[in-house]
Order: sequence, then structure tokens, then C-alpha cells
Amino acid sequence: MRARALACVAGGLALAISFPPADVGPLAFVALTPLLWAWRGAGPARAALYGFLFGLGFFVVLLEWSRHFGAVAIVPLVVGEAGFIAGAGAIVAALDRRGLRSPWLTAVVWVVIEGARARVPFGGMPWGELGMSMHDLPIVRSLAGVGGVALISFVLVVANGLLLDAFEASRRRARPSLRAARIGLAALVLVTTLAHVVRYTPEVSGRLRFALLQGIDEDRTLTQEEIENSYLMRRHLRLADQLRGSYDLIVFPESALERDPIRFDDVRENLVAVGAAHDATVLANARTVDEDNEVSNSNMAYTPDGKLQGIYSKQHLVPFGEHVPLRGLLSFIGQLDQVPYDYEPGSDRVLFRAAGHRFATVICFESAFAPLVRDFVNDGAELIVVTTNNRSYHRSGLSSQHLAMSQMRAVETARPVLHAAISGITGVIDAEGDVLQETDLFERRITEGTIATTTGDTLFVRLGDWVLLGCLLALLGISAVVTLRARRASAVDSRP
Repeated sequence: MRARALACVAGGLALAISFPPADVGPLAFVALTPLLWAWRGAGPARAALYGFLFGLGFFVVLLEWSRHFGAVAIVPLVVGEAGFIAGAGAIVAALDRRGLRSPWLTAVVWVVIEGARARVPFGGMPWGELGMSMHDLPIVRSLAGVGGVALISFVLVVANGLLLDAFEASRRRARPSLRAARIGLAALVLVTTLAHVVRYTPEVSGRLRFALLQGIDEDRTLTQEEIENSYLMRRHLRLADQLRGSYDLIVFPESALERDPIRFDDVRENLVAVGAAHDATVLANARTVDEDNEVSNSNMAYTPDGKLQGIYSKQHLVPFGEHVPLRGLLSFIGQLDQVPYDYEPGSDRVLFRAAGHRFATVICFESAFAPLVRDFVNDGAELIVVTTNNRSYHRSGLSSQHLAMSQMRAVETARPVLHAAISGITGVIDAEGDVLQETDLFERRITEGTIATTTGDTLFVRLGDWVLLGCLLALLGISAVVTLRARRASAVDSRP
């Protein structure tokens, strides 16, 4: 038991290294093998324990950036996420006891649990989806355009399982099992390569000249005096003064404005002046307050002639960051006083226009949720703009992980992504998921260039989460059959 437990922790650590910032993606093809080996022959309780240990090793490294908010943040987050891997282990072991063991079945369970983790509790936490480790491997990454990140996760779990099968069959000299594992691996390689070769090519609808403002180069907490004197806005306006010539779109990232331009004329006039000087649509983020005094985290776009196009308010808020679930029950946790009020989530998707092209915006945490971005593309978005403020996480791996998610959103939807961060990492990503430009953390810089906007639908855009749905139906069907067989066997055994 001890050897298996240690192997699971080591596997979890190896999987974490396959993600940014270490970013050794190919490790994901073998990092799960210790866990899958430990699950074999284990009962549900012990398999759950092995899964939990693997999850601890994985998430304590992957989510280390949550330590900046104290033990009250990182401990429940890591433990909760590891609990999902424990659940996967219990299910795999329960099926194994019924004589159902297969890498393909394990992959089905993994995808279902990963889908649940991305949705519950409190709206879910997709961070650390297995397929995300392939963000910089184009051949495997192309699968996202077919079935989203879930399809890549499925393939990786199967690959780990088949490699384990091949190793054990070779050790036992079981030629039929070894041959079956080799055929399975060859099929994965063939399908993955084919998906890359025939990947969907969107139609280029035009070109946008853009400028993304990254105005914070100091890794520190702002003073109250700086906040009151609009330090962030002034820094970004001074950066905008360095712009030369015409642009189609200028982006002020999340939190670049301390005050709402709708309520404060001086803020609006500054934004309008930037747009007029460069004949550009200006996208800016601020906290907005509606007529009922509800506060929202909002992106708003101004046309070159100074008119407000519209407002998009963040729909998927950060739990315990932008709102506190169960606030009354958790009032004994003093650290929650750092979130003095709850933001109001937006309810509508909004498309903006720049140079005649429709673009969508998602705010920070929202870019982790593929269904939301897919919905924007179905609405007609030709470009996705992510505005984010990651400076509270300092120089951790969060920013590089966040950029990797934007790469996968680009591949899933065949849309370019402008990833605008107030303190970095800012990135420019084309419709195939390649990062064309990238800044460093806490580097005051303008990222500018021209990006091709696109139209057309990938299979993922058309069908949505069909991989997750298929795996869920398969697992439910298998569970029903297993339960029915068990009842029949019990009835037969109870006959006199």
C-alpha cells in the first residue's frame, strides 16, 4: 500500500509539471500510469484514497498561486479538487470489482468527473483539466476543435492506460494483451494525426489593428492614496499617449479603471479622447453600478466618435473572490471580510464591433469555461478578447496557465484571442492556438499588431460538449447494466 501511495503522489507531481509554468507537456502521456496501476485490484475505498493522494500532489503544485490568499484559500481548494479524483478512483474500482476494467472505461469515468469538477460546486473549477496540458503541442491540441478539451483528456487517459497494459503484458509475456495495447496506441496516434491534418480551417473575414495596454510594472499592493487618485487609470492613459497612428481596437484590461466611466464624466472623456485620437473602438473594464446599486464587473466599448456601444457584465463570478457563497454560514471566517460585498452577475451575452467586425469579451476567470466562449461564437463573434487582472497572484504560474486556457479556447472555436492582462501575461493568439506575441509579467508595455478575424464553425462549436455527454451516457448505461446483473445474480443465489 505504501508503495502505491507514494507512486500516486509522485504521479500527481509529474502531472503538475506537465502544465505551465514548468510546461513539460509530454509528461501527461505517462504521469497517470502510477495512479492507474494503484487503482488496479484496489477496493473502492482504497482506490479513492489513492486518487486523493494523486490529487493532492497535482493540485498543491498546480494551484500554488492560491497561497497568496492564505491557508483558508489553498487548503480547501486543493482538498476539494483532490476529492474529485478520489471519486473517480472509487467508481473505477467499483466497476473493476464487477469485472469491467479497460483504459477506455477509465477515460469515460475521468471525463465525467472532470466535467463535474468544471461545474460544481459554486459554478465549478475547470483549472487543471487534463487536456489543457497539450496547449503547446499542435498535433494533439487540434483535437479540441473536434471535441473540446474533454476529447484530449479522454485520449490522454486512454494512452496512459494502454501504456500500462503494454508494460504489464510485456512483463508477463502475454502476447495477445500486448498486441491489443499496441493496436490501441496505434489507433490513438492515427486518429490524433488525422484530426490535425484535416483540422477545420476557418474563413478569414478581415483584419483588425489592435493595441493592448499592460500598464502595471510594480509587483506590490497599491496604497489607499494611489487608489483614490486613480493610479491605475493614469498609468494606462500615459501608456496610451505612446500610441501612434490609427487602430481598430484599443484595450484597457480588467481593473484598469478605478471609477465607472458611465457615472464619471472625466473618465469617459479620457477614454473617448483616446479613441478619437486613433480612430479606434476603445474597450475598457470597470466596476459599474446599476440603478438598484448592484455592482458588476463590466466591459464597455466606445466607438471612435465617443458613443457607448454597450456593456457586458461578467456572468461567471469568482467564488470567494467576487462573491461569497453561503456568506451567512461562513461569517466566522474573518478573511472573507476582504470581500465586503457580492458582485451581481450579468445575464446577457453582448457582442461589440470594431472596424465592422463583431467581437466578444470574457472577463478573467470566464475564459476557463469553454461553453460560454462557444456561445459567443455561435452568436457571431469573429474574435475573442479576454481582459484580466492577475496581479494579485504576483509572479506565480497562474498567468501562464491562464494564457494556456486562451490558447485552447482559440482552437475549440477557430477564433483568434487577444488576451489582455493588466500586469501580464498579455498574449496574441491566432485561430489555430499559436501564441504570436507574449509579454513578461510586470512589464509596462503596449502589445500591438494586426490579427485576422474569422468565421465558420468547428465541430465543437456545432455540437458542444458531445464528448462529455457521450461519456456520461455510457457511464450511466454501464452502471445500469452492472446493477441489473448484480440484482439478478443475487436473486439466483437466494433461491433455495
